Amino acid sequence: MKIEALKHAFDAEFKNISTDKSISHRCAIFSLLSDKTSVISDYLEAEDTLNSLKIISALGAKVEKQENSYYITPPKNISSPNKILECGNSGTAMRIFMGLLAGNDGFFVLSGDKYLNERPMKRIADPLVKIGAQIDGRDFANKAPLAIRGTKLKYFEYDSHIPSAQVKTALILAGLCGNGCKFSEPELSRDHSERMLLGIGADIKRDGLSLQINPLNDRKLRPLNLSVPNDPSSCFFYAVAAAITPGAKIKIKNILLNKTRIEAYKILEKMGTKISYDLTSSDYDDIGDISVEYAPLKAVEVTQNISWLIDEAPALAVAFSRASGKSVLRNAKELRVKECDRIAVTVNALKSCGIEASELEDGFEVIGGVPKKASIDSHGDHRIAMSFAVLGLLCGMDIQKSEFIATSFPKFSCFLRSLGANVED
Repeated sequence: MKIEALKHAFDAEFKNISTDKSISHRCAIFSLLSDKTSVISDYLEAEDTLNSLKIISALGAKVEKQENSYYITPPKNISSPNKILECGNSGTAMRIFMGLLAGNDGFFVLSGDKYLNERPMKRIADPLVKIGAQIDGRDFANKAPLAIRGTKLKYFEYDSHIPSAQVKTALILAGLCGNGCKFSEPELSRDHSERMLLGIGADIKRDGLSLQINPLNDRKLRPLNLSVPNDPSSCFFYAVAAAITPGAKIKIKNILLNKTRIEAYKILEKMGTKISYDLTSSDYDDIGDISVEYAPLKAVEVTQNISWLIDEAPALAVAFSRASGKSVLRNAKELRVKECDRIAVTVNALKSCGIEASELEDGFEVIGGVPKKASIDSHGDHRIAMSFAVLGLLCGMDIQKSEFIATSFPKFSCFLRSLGANVED
């Protein structure tokens, strides 16, 4: 992908940018817990989320598309497929499916692309194995392909040492499909799973940072019937574009406003960006509109609620590069084990753009400056590619391995062009 610098500021309003990837994955997977047809409108049609639909089809679900909606009719019982279940580039899908399949009778093999198959899965596999699941794979079940021999799991209590929505969701599903569980975490991770599951009838009770999950015991949950809102993580790239472009404004409608999903926007506010929120619905989750307007940015130190903004960290680094002073992100060691080592790759890319930046063991420091055009290696990481495409709106950019953007945001380039950018895919 090659991007030329914008010649003027933009004032844009969008209703449909990119519907939520996390919600879309969960809609597909949670539909298997009902005995009636779920209706999902505005499901994200990206490679990773379409793979989740293919997986549930292989598990016995009937998936039909009519106009803008997917109708998902679950099987009476999940069946063992006669093929490998391909998760593509999605760690979310692989980890959540691990929890679901470990608690259902059958034999299943999960795999992904060469990048996903190098990502660590032990944080899911270890607690599942301890409660009776049979999981095998490379590096002692730390890396895919993973073979799972599912069975109804015994009751368990698990105290997670990391705040991770993926770990939490996997173990909630294992508890629901088994004999229940108690799950605790050190701080609240993104909580749309428990909100969605409560919305369709799951027996889940929260006590501070602990969840008590009672088993389904052959009871089926209600079907989902929802329209997937815009993804705050994907839309954040456009928020950053407005935050770093003098005179720019953007309004994004129908976006997920769950407090655990908009922390990165709150950081932009602390840096000086003008942002407003308008709540319009709270059925399964909080949904509304976000307006973002440019203002000069000042440096900030980010050390809390990191699990709420881990996906947005590369884009935040781009905002840091335009702030006055030194910005710091800490307590984000999780970035080392994403699609790539996002700490190292982000810092090296900033340096290539003439921005002073340095790695920390668990984050990075960035001194704001004037970026220059550069050639960036995204290392196959879609969020790195999109973050530096946004920086390219100021100075131009040549991004290698940008094809991986399609895994989560296939229309990304179209929306850059709608802001006035000259983009060559």
